Amino acid sequence: MGSVGNGPFCVGEFYLETKWLIDPKHLFVGPKIGEGAHAKVYEGKYKNKIVAIKIVNKGDTPEEIAKIEGRFVRETAMLSKVQHKNLVKFIGACKEPVMVIVTELLTGGTLRKYLLHTRPNRLDTCVAISFALDIARAMECLHSHGIIHRDLKPENLLLTADHKSIKLADFGLAREESLTEMMTAETGTYRWMAPELYSTVTLRQGEKKHYNHKVDAYSFAIVLWELIHNKLPFEGMSNLQAAYAAAFKNVRPNADELPEDLALIVTSCWKEDPNARPNFTQIIQMLLHYLSNNAPPEPAAIPPRIFTSQNAAYLPESPGTSTLIGKRDESIEMPKNPQENSPRGLFSCFFRCF
Repeated sequence: MGSVGNGPFCVGEFYLETKWLIDPKHLFVGPKIGEGAHAKVYEGKYKNKIVAIKIVNKGDTPEEIAKIEGRFVRETAMLSKVQHKNLVKFIGACKEPVMVIVTELLTGGTLRKYLLHTRPNRLDTCVAISFALDIARAMECLHSHGIIHRDLKPENLLLTADHKSIKLADFGLAREESLTEMMTAETGTYRWMAPELYSTVTLRQGEKKHYNHKVDAYSFAIVLWELIHNKLPFEGMSNLQAAYAAAFKNVRPNADELPEDLALIVTSCWKEDPNARPNFTQIIQMLLHYLSNNAPPEPAAIPPRIFTSQNAAYLPESPGTSTLIGKRDESIEMPKNPQENSPRGLFSCFFRCF
């Protein structure tokens, strides 16, 4: 695998083009905003643009290092391959001095945090379905490129600053569909994971079991159920207990309280037989159909007033448009650079940290 100085790097069929390579000299690292099993994510700057910087842990043993590097190159290659308004925008990557992935920064937080903050209240159903549409469109784009995400869950869904839109992130476990037959050891969080993935990890080492892109439809169903109910799916169970119940007892969260149209979408997506689950193009159509049938009514139009020569004398004098516009307080001095007085605007040179 080549370093930045040696040009583009690759692993097997996965290859990152030169145009996506970034120079770490232009990276500045700010506060940590997230951490996972294999990486830490920081707010930072790249060429004066505020970004998210994902720094991947290298591992300790040669085997672990090779495995992590392979995952890193696959992730960067897939991120560079797909662009969509509901996928986090990829900016670039470098391999030395550490493995780094740079993407746009979404300041709305994860869907997990948003739902936790909203509890015990539920989201407005139309808002929940709007979020679900964002997720489904992102997944449709991935699948159209032959990519399975395999780790669709609220922690990997990020909100825009206005909390009106969702983007899918974290391709660390994504795989090209043609390669999934042997990709049995690394899978997403059990609670949202398709039963066929979970039964795969229980196989003897080296034994093959095939799965396809329909694993993402199952995970989507669990996320959609959670969006509507704002409850943890399989509540009262551990992650492993939930996965075991789903895989070996065909247990699913209770969908009895859902409206019929929504219940049909959820239950069809989490069917035991992957081939019976809809694809994301079909899911999008079902969600749009639900919205069209359940959109809130338009507010009644206010009839225009009719003025005649008889009542014109009794009309109040118009105050003029200028009185409706708030006046700016000239005594308040606005900072020229919003980052100047912000604690989040403090960044360290990348090479000081690593």
